[in-house]
Amino acid sequence: MTPFDSTFQSAHFIKSAEKLSQCPLDQGVEVAFAGRSNAGKSTALNTLTNQRKLARTSKTPGRTQLINCFGLNVDDRRLIDLPGYGFAKVPIAMKKVWQAHMQDYLMNRRSLAGVVLVMDIRHPLKEFDEMMLDWAKSNRMKVHVLLTKSDKLKRGPAKSTMLAVQRVIKTLGVDGSVQTFSSLSGDGVDELRTKLAEWLVLDNLEDIPVSPNA
Repeated sequence: MTPFDSTFQSAHFIKSAEKLSQCPLDQGVEVAFAGRSNAGKSTALNTLTNQRKLARTSKTPGRTQLINCFGLNVDDRRLIDLPGYGFAKVPIAMKKVWQAHMQDYLMNRRSLAGVVLVMDIRHPLKEFDEMMLDWAKSNRMKVHVLLTKSDKLKRGPAKSTMLAVQRVIKTLGVDGSVQTFSSLSGDGVDELRTKLAEWLVLDNLEDIPVSPNA
């Protein structure tokens, strides 16, 4: 348990946005979750907030190509669920549109404090993950890598994978951290909440940056 459990459990849906201009007012602090379609991103969000259906999971390509915004019970704190990437059946044109909208969000969203990059611990550092890490380095954005489904590996291999990803991040010069996570066993839930509480400035409400254009 952490002092911030109730805050994350208060998460509630605000709106879905196709592009940056449709997102909530750009003020306060928010953290975005990004990852491949099968990495367990939605399940991780549901586990973080202790809500089984907060972030909807869908096996149908094209239904989750929106930026989903969730609020917390603290003013101007948000969790952002970015569209999953990697559906082979999604038309190339749709992928290009989605990539453009996501790039716009990641580069121009002033209230974005950091990105949780979700990877399946059995298949880390795929093309999308490397693209996100390159972007994070170029834009000096904080990244927290969440290696999901850690229950699928024994403790030794899981730790080895985590250390390997840490080395890659260090080599790339990314301002990042790495942890293992399992929605099934509960591994890493408190660690994730503590990290996000730091990014969302939950321990000092007076330190919230406010957009000058708000």
